[in-house]
Amino acid sequence: MDFIAQERDRLLRATTRVVGIVCALISVVGVVSAAAVPVLPLVGALLCIAAMVASFVFFGRTGTVWWTAAILVTGLASLAILFSGADESVRPLVASAVMTLAGGSLSAPLMAQRGQPVGLGLTIAAGGVVVVVMVWATGGFLSTPVSGALLGWVLIAVVAVWISRSIPRVARRIYSIGTAHRAERQASETEAQRRQGARLLHDTVLATLTLLAHSGVGVSEQAMREQAAEDARLLRHLRLGATPQPSQSGDYSLTREEESPLGQTLESVKQRFGRMGLEVSWHGTGQVLLPSHVLDAFLLALGECLENVRRHAGVGEAHVTIVHDNDMVRAMVTDSGVGFDLTTVSAERLGFKESVVSRLREVGGDAKLFSAPGSGTTVVLEAPR
Repeated sequence: MDFIAQERDRLLRATTRVVGIVCALISVVGVVSAAAVPVLPLVGALLCIAAMVASFVFFGRTGTVWWTAAILVTGLASLAILFSGADESVRPLVASAVMTLAGGSLSAPLMAQRGQPVGLGLTIAAGGVVVVVMVWATGGFLSTPVSGALLGWVLIAVVAVWISRSIPRVARRIYSIGTAHRAERQASETEAQRRQGARLLHDTVLATLTLLAHSGVGVSEQAMREQAAEDARLLRHLRLGATPQPSQSGDYSLTREEESPLGQTLESVKQRFGRMGLEVSWHGTGQVLLPSHVLDAFLLALGECLENVRRHAGVGEAHVTIVHDNDMVRAMVTDSGVGFDLTTVSAERLGFKESVVSRLREVGGDAKLFSAPGSGTTVVLEAPR
């Protein structure tokens, strides 16, 4: 809120400067055009107005009471010189010419006197002097120049109050919007973490438990022990706040551009499924650079596809072909297994949707599934480089 208050005061000073200078220049044009004041008083008044304009410039920068006093003194001095130097018959004409100076320039400092009682008092006192001088020059309180000057003071006061009260309201609204945005972002981050945790659990521990529930059909007891040990190690590291670091080897691997939490290499994926009885054959590209978060999503989605082959395809071999261009890395996972009808998959089955499709889409990639009964299954994974 301190910053908002500073910006409010700066805006009020800037508005004071613009209004004061514009009104003063309008009065200069009016006085010169009227040609009702002798040259010597006119020059003196113009010098006072020039000093007033300079005071407005410095007031816009600092807003100190000294520059407020300078504005008021120079403005009143210019009125006094103009009226005293003009004949009594032309004073009403001069009063009309300087109406914007009396009602605009001299009242402008009123907008920026918040928290400055001395400056506010000086400005109000100057307003009283202006009314007296204008009444004296025009010979009547109800004359047009006097009414115009009074209207200028009233408008400036209304604008000052409106700006002073509007800015805090706007600040409160901005703060409430920011609070709502932070709450929404926190909820989104929490949901993303929950979904990431659910995917990790689905891809590791739940896969192992499913294997145990089916009595480890097709998988040796040693392979089951090793897989369970990997899951236990992963959960222990996560509980302690650590990030398991992968080993990297083999002819085909995706090289990380930076440290990658929960990362795996293609060779480690191959070894993992080899222990469980699924032979994985790699084809295509060798080294490909990927950002760490993209690499994690890509490899975890690939592992989930191979897990589906191992559990549902009814074959002992899967082929993974990796290609890339300037924008994308693609992996095509194929098997010659039993296949299935895509239309028969229940919408409640979230394994492929969450662990593959959503995971890749969150990093700018995508996944497509092709299958038919008796014709095997193909999954195309895409991840941005």
